[in-house]
This record gives sequence, structure tokens and C-alpha cells, in this order.
Amino acid sequence: MNRSERAGLQPAPRPNIFTTSTAGAMTSDRPYHHGDLAPSLRQAAREILEQEGLSALSLRSVARRAGVSHAAPYRHYASREALLADVAVEGLAELRGEIAQAAAVPADRAETIVRVGRAYMRFAVRHAGLLRLMFGSELPNRTGFPGLTEATAAIGEEIGRAIGDAPAGLAVWAAIHGLAMLILENVIDLGQTQAGMDVVPSRAEIILRSLTEALSL
Repeated sequence: MNRSERAGLQPAPRPNIFTTSTAGAMTSDRPYHHGDLAPSLRQAAREILEQEGLSALSLRSVARRAGVSHAAPYRHYASREALLADVAVEGLAELRGEIAQAAAVPADRAETIVRVGRAYMRFAVRHAGLLRLMFGSELPNRTGFPGLTEATAAIGEEIGRAIGDAPAGLAVWAAIHGLAMLILENVIDLGQTQAGMDVVPSRAEIILRSLTEALSL
């Protein structure tokens, strides 16, 4: 009987070489099936966007965050740009849904614009990094991704549908998005530098109400 057995102790288990990651492979507690890989990569990309910023997002960093090998993203995305385009399309679809939901309750045009604007600001506050990707210069070849151009155009169309005027919908979109970006870049301060970004939607609503009243909408 050896010393450990005499002490009533069990010997430490040996490492299982079959569960040790090989060179270039990543271990993770988030297992996935092959069909779940693309959504997992998009989710990982969004987490990086919001927590670390666009400059930190690469196919390698996304693979690491998703817990897969560095080569795995290439099963679905030929390039970083292709992944970013899909992430942007996903974000645009979510934003469109929130706009539609905000406009679902019947109201006059002015009230609808305010509700749409508030929904837009809520999205901007929660997903600042994603919003910058959706409309920023990181995707210069937008026409190379038909789904992206369609999803982008659908935002203006949804606002136009909400207020019953397609050209006015584009103008309203431009105004709301411009306000959102000025706030996110701290060009104008609605109190977010001291009170935090949670105050933005309600304070932006005051501005939008003033705008609709000034235009006599």
C-alpha cells in the first residue's frame, strides 16, 4: 500500500489526452452542431462589437469567442466583410421589427413619428456598435451584398408606411438617425454624459415632439 492509499486519499486523475485541444483548436462550454455555426458566429460578432468595438472584430476573434477552430468561420463566410454584412442584415431586420411594433398602435402622424423615433433611440442605445456597423463605412461594398441593400432600404420603407408617406418617411428616417448618431458620438448632450444612455430615448422624444410641432404635423 502506498502513502496515498494509507492516508485514505485517491490518486489525482490523469489528464485525458483525447479532450485536450490540439494546436489551433479552441475549447468551449458552448457546443454547437454544424447547422448552428453561422448563428453562433453572428452572436459572437455582436458580442465583440458591443464589448470591444469594431476594430477588435476579426474572423479569428469571432472564432475564439464562439469557441470553435480558427478555420470554422470559413465554412460559412469567405471573408470578414461577408460576416459583417450578415450581422448588419440581422440588426436591420431587428430594427425594422421594432419600428413596425412602435407604429402598430393607430395614432396621428406626429405621434407615430415620435413613437418610431423613441424605438429607434432605444435600439441605438442598446446596440450602439451594431448601429454603427449597419450604417457606417466598414461595409463600403454594400451593393455586393443584395440582402444588405434590401434590408437597409426596408428601414425607410417601414417608416414611410408607418406615416403613410414614402418620401416623408426618408426625411423622418434621416432626422431620427442623424439625431441618434449625434448623441452616440456625444456631439450633443441630452444628459447622457452624466446620467447615462438610458435617459436618451425619453429626452430624444422631447426633441422629436418639438420638431413635429414646429412642422405642424
